[in-house]
Amino acid sequence: MRLRSVGKRFANGYAALDDFSLSVPEGRFVSLIGPSGCGKSTVLNLVAGLAQPTSGSFDWDGRERPSIGFVFQEPTLMPWATVAENVALPLTLDGKPAEVDAQLAKVGLSAFSGCYPRQLSGGMKMRASLARALASNPALLLLDEPFGALDEITRFDLIDQLLALWLEHRFTALFVTHSITESVFMSQRVVVMGGCPGKVLAEIEIDEPYPRLPAFRGEARYAAWCGEVLESLRKAS
Repeated sequence: MRLRSVGKRFANGYAALDDFSLSVPEGRFVSLIGPSGCGKSTVLNLVAGLAQPTSGSFDWDGRERPSIGFVFQEPTLMPWATVAENVALPLTLDGKPAEVDAQLAKVGLSAFSGCYPRQLSGGMKMRASLARALASNPALLLLDEPFGALDEITRFDLIDQLLALWLEHRFTALFVTHSITESVFMSQRVVVMGGCPGKVLAEIEIDEPYPRLPAFRGEARYAAWCGEVLESLRKAS
């Protein structure tokens, strides 16, 4: 996936991106981080095909467009449908067999398949949203601040689950976050954005092996990576 000198201007004249370039090879886990209003979510919408660039170019490095899963800031579950029915939705729309038991097991929701969204905690709703996005085995997973509203314990648990799923399936992941600690713990590369319209200001390769266990958060190397991302963000502000 490659965006070359992309600009995005909306009908009201607001410019969200200018001269934005980014390359994400297959199977990589890349995070976008930056202040509010710098165009992070716009990048995801362009990649998902929900918006079109005003200038520049976007392509898949000569390959066909991959299947895409999208996890939004809010779970966006259908309130009248059960957890199993929500997770099955992408498969149902594609006319495929909607067997969701394995997906629910991967996110720890097997016991809640017959529950409705109103009966779930915030963390459970986000697990269901993640399971739905992965139900069709997408080659590319887009995540727009999915853990921002969760408490710290739930967030850490979901981060560990998401990384385990990525290590198992090796889909490409493009993850938007405001959290320095999230970006460093999860990613192979952290892309620091800034400005309005938004641009890439720095790209930091997190040269650490996987799996990344919780103890990594207490190591000096982790603190050093976080410090490097923080310094880049200070320059962006």
